[in-house]
Amino acid sequence: MTTSVYLRVENENGSRLRANAHLSDDEDVAKMGHPGLWRYTRLMDQVRRVVGFDVGDRRIGVAVSDPLGFTAQPLFTLHRTNHRADMKAIARVFRKQDAVEAVVGNPLYMSGDQSPQAAKAQAFAEALRVEFGVTVHLWDERLTTTEAHRHLDAGGHAGGRERKGIIDQVAAVLILQAFLDARANERLRAE
Repeated sequence: MTTSVYLRVENENGSRLRANAHLSDDEDVAKMGHPGLWRYTRLMDQVRRVVGFDVGDRRIGVAVSDPLGFTAQPLFTLHRTNHRADMKAIARVFRKQDAVEAVVGNPLYMSGDQSPQAAKAQAFAEALRVEFGVTVHLWDERLTTTEAHRHLDAGGHAGGRERKGIIDQVAAVLILQAFLDARANERLRAE
């Protein structure tokens, strides 16, 4: 199996190396002889996707991260029927995407108080934890639907049925991307 990675490795002197690498197996890594590179590629083997959810009463927008956890892409809008059918569809997403983490939008009021919809989102997050045993993060999603409408307006997407079908996906992307960006910033600060 070949793995393509972008590397940033710091050596003993503190100088940094940045490079793209195409690694076909552990022997290729060993031939390169850089222990920092070895640690980085071992970490790359452990990276899994993160799934983002914008939970509503009628629809759930679903987004997924790239394998490296840098960007979020829309997957689909799940039209809710019942809890069992919703969880079955979500199980397929976790399995197909090889995901082990989820981010669920938490729609608080602007004051920071919990809204009735936030309680439903939190119950959904708990159901994911219990049902699939994944790590679930609640993410403050105030104004993401408004921002999603702005993105669709800027992209020239009409209103009505077309917009209804994708607005939840766009909101899920915004929630997941905000989470991924915050996680990347935390890692940079830790370095």
